[in-house]
Amino acid sequence: MLSDGERLAMLDELEKSGLGWFWASDAAGNLTYISAAIAERLDLPLTDLLGQPLTAIFTAAEREGRAKSLALMLGAHKAFTGMAVRASRRPEGPVLRLSGQPVFAAGDRFVGFRGTGADITDEFYREQETARLARFDSLTGLSNRHRMAHQIETMLTAFKAARRNCAVMMLDLDRFKHVNDTLGHAAGDELLKQVAARLTRAIDRECEIGRLGGDEFQVLLPDIADRGELGELAAKIIAMLRQPYSLEEGRCVIGASVGIAIAPHDGVNHDDIVRAADLALYAAKNGGRGQYRFFSGELENETIFRRRLEQHLGDALKMEHLFLRFEPIVNAETQMVQAVEAHVCWNHAERGIIDEEEFGQIVEGSSLIGEVGMWAITEACRRAADWPDSVRIAVNVPVPLFLSETFVEQVSEALTAAGLAPNRLELEISEAVFFGDTAVVDRTLASLFKLGVRLTLDEFGSGYSSLAYLRRAPFDAIKIDQKLLAEVERHDSRELGLVRAIVALAGALDMDTIANGIESGALLALLRECGVSYLQGPIFSEPIDQEMVAQEIAGGTWKIEPGSNRTHRARRRTVFRKIQVIHDDYAYEVTLRNLSRTGALIQGLTDVPKGTQFVVDLGGGQLAVATVTRSSGDTQGLEFEQSLIDDGSGGLCTRNRVSPYALAAAGAPLAALAPGSYQGMVGGLFGQSGAPKFGYAHGTRAD
Repeated sequence: MLSDGERLAMLDELEKSGLGWFWASDAAGNLTYISAAIAERLDLPLTDLLGQPLTAIFTAAEREGRAKSLALMLGAHKAFTGMAVRASRRPEGPVLRLSGQPVFAAGDRFVGFRGTGADITDEFYREQETARLARFDSLTGLSNRHRMAHQIETMLTAFKAARRNCAVMMLDLDRFKHVNDTLGHAAGDELLKQVAARLTRAIDRECEIGRLGGDEFQVLLPDIADRGELGELAAKIIAMLRQPYSLEEGRCVIGASVGIAIAPHDGVNHDDIVRAADLALYAAKNGGRGQYRFFSGELENETIFRRRLEQHLGDALKMEHLFLRFEPIVNAETQMVQAVEAHVCWNHAERGIIDEEEFGQIVEGSSLIGEVGMWAITEACRRAADWPDSVRIAVNVPVPLFLSETFVEQVSEALTAAGLAPNRLELEISEAVFFGDTAVVDRTLASLFKLGVRLTLDEFGSGYSSLAYLRRAPFDAIKIDQKLLAEVERHDSRELGLVRAIVALAGALDMDTIANGIESGALLALLRECGVSYLQGPIFSEPIDQEMVAQEIAGGTWKIEPGSNRTHRARRRTVFRKIQVIHDDYAYEVTLRNLSRTGALIQGLTDVPKGTQFVVDLGGGQLAVATVTRSSGDTQGLEFEQSLIDDGSGGLCTRNRVSPYALAAAGAPLAALAPGSYQGMVGGLFGQSGAPKFGYAHGTRAD
């Protein structure tokens, strides 16, 4: 049997080993004993600890803000285990696990606690990291998919009771795959970290930001339903994310597309609101990327039809339903047409003619983009073979086609089959190809140069990469990025200086410059002043068909004056649809002829005096108060009380919509807004109580 001295020596050795530490307190909670090993571990003098309240020495180590209260545990005079604590004077120090047992004297008189302690610092931080990884993205530190789903569900539940709004943004990075494929996954990971940091800086209001995986992000924004504010925020995010990134592996530029849905307008539960934001994102990407889009009820049908078109693209290639239109490129000095750019269109059996702009949006995300690109080159060579030698044919080359092993061979075969001189074929190559393997890119460019075709660097100024490659690449011309030219027209100072610099750079490298998308005389004058070599755009001509090209060429000389009506067909977004206007609680169906930010032109009502006020129902809960400013026969011009805003895809929408909470108050169930007219929605606030005040044209009401 051990003596008291031996027992004390064993206890002392146990404490020094770190396997077990001990402490004791009196009835008041003051520390009466603590192992010297604990004091040493905490780096605090033992004398500073003894006699002090245990609650002043230790504080609970919080984990997600759910720490137990040490004072509560001690005050209960009950045994406790597993209490994680830190030293109050050293909150960054080790984490200890305390266990305590109350001690009672005769008569159940409480005299204090006796307990043990252990260092659990490593275990505590491992558990903390495991808990964090379960809720946050390990790469960016943002919330992960699981946490975002929980946050959205929680917010929607709480906000439904409080009748509050919230918005969900879905973001997808454009061209991120190019970075991963060409610069490597390490560069892709670093890029995602920088994107997360920029996204956090861009949103200067309360929000929850998450990375759902890959290059997809999500933002939850409480208490916002104003589509004007959301559109401005989305545009700010897109602008910040497309600025150049500096990575260890090189410099790159990507873009972003954003889909926006608002609760409860677009959904009242997690699945509905996220699905709505997803559909809006899909529409934004199909609209040309680098855009934002609000959800609307029509998007689902649009999305289904778009996917069907992509599926039918292969059949269109086989059945020769694709055809080319040609856009003239004129000499800036002589205004003679010296080249035409080929654009691919689709004669669809159900949809009719799908023009080059919409077709480009369809084919961009298709696996057949390379096949379509090669078909365009082959067909363009065949068509151009019938034209005078003075007119070249320009064709855009998709990046996947350019990077394919057989590209140069296919181009050579197309030229031979058509009997076209190589210098009459001009291949427009995007800066994005320089994301590819340098050896492959250089070899392909050298082979094309040797073949004798002309090479144009397309979208120059979009900022994908360094200017250094221009010194080694055999380009004949630089086509200035159309977005940069749009900025020149809006702000003609800094951007105009960039255009002048590009022209000077091209001149120094013995290259021509091309500016496209020109619509206004003012922009045309600025570009001529800068010394741009070649010009194209609606001010000269929209893309025309083969027959029109043949007619123009037959005249011997093909010269186009700016604004000439001979081939110019200005592109417009025409509005011609049925809507409802409401006056004195009566809804009239009219035809919307055109729409602008500040007003609209409607047709279908007679005897409408100037000054009449209407509530214009644009569908999907979009109501705009308007005043009749002019009236002639069955046509009225309206001026909106509050201007419409951009919808992110070139259209217009109202800043706010009818609140589903207001409809619920009127007796309807709380649900997302219907895609159709306001009058047709269940629980509509406007009845048909009054008699019609205005007549319908031709004496009947349109159905």
